[in-house]
Amino acid sequence: MGAQWKAKGKELAANARGRVFGKLSKDIMLAARSGADPTANSRLRLLVEQARKASMPKDTLERAIKKGAGLTGEAVNFEHVIYEGFAPHRVPLMVECLTDNLNRTAPEMRVLFRKGQLGTSGSVSWDFDHVGMIEAEPASADADAELAAIEAGAQDFEPGDEAGSTLFLSDPADLDLVSRALPGFGFTVLTAKLGYKPKNPIDPSSLTAEQLDEVEAFLAAIDDNDDVQNIFAGLA
Repeated sequence: MGAQWKAKGKELAANARGRVFGKLSKDIMLAARSGADPTANSRLRLLVEQARKASMPKDTLERAIKKGAGLTGEAVNFEHVIYEGFAPHRVPLMVECLTDNLNRTAPEMRVLFRKGQLGTSGSVSWDFDHVGMIEAEPASADADAELAAIEAGAQDFEPGDEAGSTLFLSDPADLDLVSRALPGFGFTVLTAKLGYKPKNPIDPSSLTAEQLDEVEAFLAAIDDNDDVQNIFAGLA
């Protein structure tokens, strides 16, 4: 499953399309607080590129930018919150939320974690590295991931979740720098974000098929929550 859990299956992906746009819109609105011009706002530029690759409708994208930049007169008051804990069978978990109502989100998270264990701040984060995660695919057959990682300034790289893609890992402060450099070394950037990589991931082969199904069902239920932006699970 890698550092970031993703829903599996074509049906799940199709059903999640609206949620993907909703999550992207939140990120875009938050980034647009620093300015509505993507050329002068590196975080917004990366998200705009990601939205276009996800085929987000142009009017949805533009509305999110304008709303975040305060050009529509609507207030955007999202809070960034991280919940730490364990999925079933002691799989460590970091759940990243953007919410406009903590009084709604907190009790919902407590309910969702009943089949696992909700921890306190710092109870799980010590077992994760905070890193920049850049998912990219080779633009040509001779693109070399190791060379690209070295030359672009990435700390490491590993096969991504998508066929043919590579996950480049960077220092959080170098996320934009590495993202800008990779195309020069034969890679097309698909997504770029800050995230959490498990230091001691659990090998899925140590769990039974039934146990893995329980973990998947738990993660899917959390992902269904509208306030959840990203899920980072400690599975190899």
